[in-house]
Amino acid sequence: MKIASSSPILTVVSSSGSSGFSTDSRISGSLGSRILPASSSRPSPSDNLLRCRNMSSNHLRHLDSMSLLPSGAGKISQLNAVVLGESLASEENDLIFPSKEFSAQALVSSPQQYMEMHKRSIDDPAGFWSDIASQFYWKQKWGDQVFSDNLDVRKGPIHIEWFKGGITNICYNCLDKNVEAGLGDKTAIYWEGNEPGVGASSTYSELLQQVCQLANYLKDVGVKKGDAVVIYLPMLMELPIAMLACARIGAVHSVVFAGFSADSLAQRIIDCKPKVILTCNAVKRGPKTINLKAIVDAALDLSSKDGVSVGICLTYDNPSATTREKTKWKNGRDVWWQDVISKYPTSCEVEWVDAEDPLFLLYTSGSTGKPKGVLHTTGGYMVYTATTFKYAFDYKSTDVYWCTADCGWITGHSYVTYGPMLNGATVVVFEGAPNYPDSGRCWEIIDKYKISIFYTAPTLVRSLMRDDDKYVTRHSRKSLRVLGSVGEPINPSAWRWFFNLVGDSKCPISDTWWQTETGGFMITPLPGAWPQKPGSATFPFFGVQPVIVDEKGNEIKGECSGYLCVKGSWPGAFRTLFGDHERYETTYFKPFEGYYFSGDGCSRDKDGYYWLTGRVDDVINVSGHRIGTAEVESALASHPQCAEAAVVGVEHEVKGQGIYAFVTLVEGVPYSEELRKSLVLMVRNQIGAFAAPDRIHWAPGLPKTRSGKIMRRILRKIASKQLEERGDISTLADPSVVDQLIALADV
Repeated sequence: MKIASSSPILTVVSSSGSSGFSTDSRISGSLGSRILPASSSRPSPSDNLLRCRNMSSNHLRHLDSMSLLPSGAGKISQLNAVVLGESLASEENDLIFPSKEFSAQALVSSPQQYMEMHKRSIDDPAGFWSDIASQFYWKQKWGDQVFSDNLDVRKGPIHIEWFKGGITNICYNCLDKNVEAGLGDKTAIYWEGNEPGVGASSTYSELLQQVCQLANYLKDVGVKKGDAVVIYLPMLMELPIAMLACARIGAVHSVVFAGFSADSLAQRIIDCKPKVILTCNAVKRGPKTINLKAIVDAALDLSSKDGVSVGICLTYDNPSATTREKTKWKNGRDVWWQDVISKYPTSCEVEWVDAEDPLFLLYTSGSTGKPKGVLHTTGGYMVYTATTFKYAFDYKSTDVYWCTADCGWITGHSYVTYGPMLNGATVVVFEGAPNYPDSGRCWEIIDKYKISIFYTAPTLVRSLMRDDDKYVTRHSRKSLRVLGSVGEPINPSAWRWFFNLVGDSKCPISDTWWQTETGGFMITPLPGAWPQKPGSATFPFFGVQPVIVDEKGNEIKGECSGYLCVKGSWPGAFRTLFGDHERYETTYFKPFEGYYFSGDGCSRDKDGYYWLTGRVDDVINVSGHRIGTAEVESALASHPQCAEAAVVGVEHEVKGQGIYAFVTLVEGVPYSEELRKSLVLMVRNQIGAFAAPDRIHWAPGLPKTRSGKIMRRILRKIASKQLEERGDISTLADPSVVDQLIALADV
């Protein structure tokens, strides 16, 4: 839904001007339509006071219910308020309110409605989730016990079960159910290729037929319920098709990000022992060609030496990247996708599965170096991902949704494939690089498909911030309604750029916190309900009870900082680590008995808002001060000449640990000692002298995976001069950046 141009465009309200509020409920005339470009200086105090005197106090209507905030938070004091569409977010304590028009049409339209729903989800989880689950198709309903769990290792083995005994199929709910509801002709997927102008689309009916053809092939070659299938594909339309085909026949898919090395892929093959691997011969990402089939061949050679052989390698012929003639081939094992799949029937019987039957394995990095096979089951995951998608993005049937994540990560599972399609959404799938052929590609795609919900990572936001704003402003972006952020804490300056420039100060940002292990959002704004604070994940989703504990595991109430844990289970939680339940218990449930331990640090402010401070292993202990790397990075990134920063800890003979910061400057800004001092001063001023970086290392770029994740392991090795131990860098989007950083070590 578009925000009408006649709606209020912006206003800042500060506590100093509260006595000057008028009773008029709307701003009129030129003041009401004023838009400040992101590059302009912020309004003077007198401008703000003038605005305050010409606007209503009614937009503060939500404050009365804020005494009901979670975790005992009280009234908001020292308030700066911004109504969506009325002004630029600027100060650290800004509150960004949804406009009256947005809230009126929102699924959750007020804090009171949120509080009532959240209270019921905690007081009566069985009833709350049963009501939602009943909206899906079940061949057989679950029994009297909706869920069963134990999160306390002192009381026996950890277990979590939801809707056990219920018989369903997630592919049926994603596709058949939508077709039967009359959505067969609705576009399910718009696929945008690496090269501009290259694309395709499938309706829900067409997608169902394509999924059934692949499912029939997999059955024909012997894949059965419970068998593993490894998927090593780029973001072609065939990737979600492959996931859904596996789910249709009860096979367990394990998607491996098509950027992992042969060694990493082989590790996963050896662990889950798939019957089939699905890949393509090559892909182009930006101007670069990546020969995926060669990587798969090497991985299969490695796994066979370890006693694990894979019988079939189904290979998609991607002519935009390479040719069949250039693709190495092993007869008897390798099969061209296009040569066989089209011959199979376009209908396929559904394999009905129990809610607790496995759906997929997704490997995530572990501190021991051995990847952890996170196992998600069917029923609870289905209900939870669909519900989180619906409410966190305020989804409407007319929305066109784009999540930039790769399906090789959990975000691509939950919020490219399953969550959106369970809601009958139209999804954009993008094969290429977000800055190819230039930094305007994202905004070009948004205009092309009239995307209304855009969900991306802070790393991408910060990367695009480096470039001229003209790449954004030359595109309309008028279709945008809701923005989203995922993957790491978003620093306030990046949040403001995203909000002010990309969203034209009218789109709420769903800044989500969750993990591979949680299956779906855990702490997230609901766009129409709560005022937002730039950089805060806001409040817990329905059914989620976050707690902050100290080092002894004691819960801390009110305003505090500590370790983020979760009390009680939720439907989307993972059930075990594949083949290693002991590691599952040791990693997630033994550190703080009775809780799920997220591994993240967290602060809760006086108003009850949650702020993620980064992984606990990304916390630096400087002279007894525990400093989150995200906090220092945010302070550095707020410097006008800093485009991006990454901080790691290094050994310090006096302080125990020192702070080592890699800083990427805005395009065209030269390195200088004065700038280095200015950056350090920025951190001193924002956090304190104890958090000042001991070293600023200039970085033309940061080592990132193709999905945009910063490889901090490599940065730690460079900072500590352990250059010979930097390890595998094959997953980096640009491995050459490592040598550039090493060359600048003494600059």
